[in-house]
Amino acid sequence: MPAFQTAAQLARAVKSGETTPQQLLEQAQARAEAVRDLGALVSLNEHAGEQAAAVQSRVQAGEHLPLAGVPIVIKDNINVTGTRTTCGSRILANYVSPYTATAAQKLLDAGAVVVGKANMDEFAMGSSTENSASGPALNPWDRERVPGGSSGGSAAAVAAGITPVSLGSDTGGSVRQPAALCGVYGFKPTYGRVSRYGLVAYASSLDQIGPFARSAEDLALLMNVLAGHDPRDATSLNVPADFTAGNADTLRGLRVGVVRESLSGNTPGVEATLKATLDALRGAGAVVGEVGLPALKYAIPTYYLIAMPEASSNLARFDGMVYGQRAPGSDVTQSMTLTRERGFGKEVQRRIMLGTYALSSGYYDAYYAQAMKVRRLIADEFTAAFGQYDVLVTPTSPFPAFRRGEKTSDPLAMYAADVDTVAVNLAGLPALSVPAGFEEMDGKRLPIGVQFIAPALGDERLIALAGALEAVGAVQMDTPQD
Repeated sequence: MPAFQTAAQLARAVKSGETTPQQLLEQAQARAEAVRDLGALVSLNEHAGEQAAAVQSRVQAGEHLPLAGVPIVIKDNINVTGTRTTCGSRILANYVSPYTATAAQKLLDAGAVVVGKANMDEFAMGSSTENSASGPALNPWDRERVPGGSSGGSAAAVAAGITPVSLGSDTGGSVRQPAALCGVYGFKPTYGRVSRYGLVAYASSLDQIGPFARSAEDLALLMNVLAGHDPRDATSLNVPADFTAGNADTLRGLRVGVVRESLSGNTPGVEATLKATLDALRGAGAVVGEVGLPALKYAIPTYYLIAMPEASSNLARFDGMVYGQRAPGSDVTQSMTLTRERGFGKEVQRRIMLGTYALSSGYYDAYYAQAMKVRRLIADEFTAAFGQYDVLVTPTSPFPAFRRGEKTSDPLAMYAADVDTVAVNLAGLPALSVPAGFEEMDGKRLPIGVQFIAPALGDERLIALAGALEAVGAVQMDTPQD
């Protein structure tokens, strides 16, 4: 099969007998080897061949499989039985999953074949996939630049054509931002639409699993498989899934609100891409206006004052006593201390310490409790905006992919890379990054994403919108050169 085909095309080819799951797996593995220097994958699935053979038998038996034989890459913080799940950390370097996450199991049940696990910032803490114990992932469009993070490996794998789709997790933009920087779709569902069971937690009230893809049809295909209630996840929503890619008619009369606070601080290419997208929407009959969300100026500090304390609590379990690496010590306390000191990277240690401080006696009300109040304020402003508009739009990132090492010495500059995305997680809303344009920098053509936000449970609206944008030529999908 030709490279860069969509998941829907590959599944149809398997069902028709034009190809087999084994052949698609071999092609994905060959492609992964050809672009190994990207560092997109941290491990290959030793059981992939068995999975492919099982899918072939199911197809021959006439079983309906939406993802028949489709190769997929899964972020390394999502458990899959028999694969290493390291979360990009030394502390879990040799951890092998004894169970499979619900989201991953749903893909397997639908006929997908897991090629391998994708590189990521350690415990999903980062915006560049430079904080990985396995080494950084690179951007397929320019190997001197980052793919974004924390799901950078998942985005790079789809952009480079290793697999047509992949899974990531999004706590503050970790699906959408790398999707924008790598020139693919990245979707963050409503909090609770996709089960978090089997996802290694970073910040439990913010985390959400989401897909990467190269077409709206593939997004719909994946979300129809992934969405649904899971009794093993107490936050899972029991909402039927009905995802379809829309057409040009979807845009007629659609009320689109441009978030005023997102219009400053962007590069010229981002500004031009956003303008071109809005012009395409107007040309297709959408009604475009501007809306203010003043509380967004507090989004970054609010996000970190919630995410860091939750991370401090969630990562307390990694002490070497039950699983993962264990450093020897003279007693249990010293062993735990050395395990965490040697096992966690600097960024994870920084967030644990700041999170613990914010939860400590005398500071809880001043920091975490206050941030939760501002979180409510941000959510209320979104609710008011959706009284006027069907979807909101911002750049996904104020700039294209930045150079490796450019922001690693300045944590605050790295945190600011998510300025357009974190508020969505605070409000629990669905959002989609659409590959909408390119900007020339240092002789390189770099992708730019535009973010669309819908009300809670408006996930289907965003996937329909993606298909409509494709129909009117507003999606700029291309293939990077090796």
